[in-house]
Amino acid sequence: MLDVKNLQVYYGVIAAVRRIDMHIDPNTIVTLIGSNGAGKTSTLNAIVNAVKKKGQVVFDGRDISRHPTHRIVKEGLSLVPEGRRVFINLTVDENLRMGAFNNDENFERLRGEMYELFPRLAGKKQQLAGTLSGGEQQMLAIARALMSEPKMLMLDEPSLGLAPKIVGEVFEIITELKKRITILLIEQNAFAALKIADYGYVLENGSISLEDKASALLGNDDVRKKYLGG
Repeated sequence: MLDVKNLQVYYGVIAAVRRIDMHIDPNTIVTLIGSNGAGKTSTLNAIVNAVKKKGQVVFDGRDISRHPTHRIVKEGLSLVPEGRRVFINLTVDENLRMGAFNNDENFERLRGEMYELFPRLAGKKQQLAGTLSGGEQQMLAIARALMSEPKMLMLDEPSLGLAPKIVGEVFEIITELKKRITILLIEQNAFAALKIADYGYVLENGSISLEDKASALLGNDDVRKKYLGG
């Protein structure tokens, strides 16, 4: 589904991502873990061409390395950025419509599907997104991204700032989504991410330091000490 080869991102002379390679199979959850500043967000932004980069990105058999971001979204790759970034002055319904900007003919069907997938939002269709709780805003951000019917969804820190109960709900939804799409997950809660992932990459100082099946990374002593609290 996704192949990243020799990916590099520089901010001036500072290397945020250093020649990384990644492979993601269809209908899997792959997680990218690492400390703050390791280059995780830069990697996602580079994949969708939101930052200048070098290297090759092949998505669903097509080289998208030079495609503009809006075209990448249209081809089936969506990103839910860190911080949710919902349109706070628009209603929940209006946010969903914004997500369907390239898929308006399917809006009614997809809106119904989103309210089934995110029942917390169903009773708040006309409520301004800025008045939702943090967890509800995160659910709305995911739902908005799904309105374009992506083949692959990238999530940047979906549990950030959320209560443990809401984190559990969000991760249940992510696991459910695996039945229909491929997911690349960046998550500060490395334990929670590895529990639901099929495969994982550990990013340190912009480079991949370790990769393996998620279950193997959970049992790796170095990973446990650095990212899982011992």
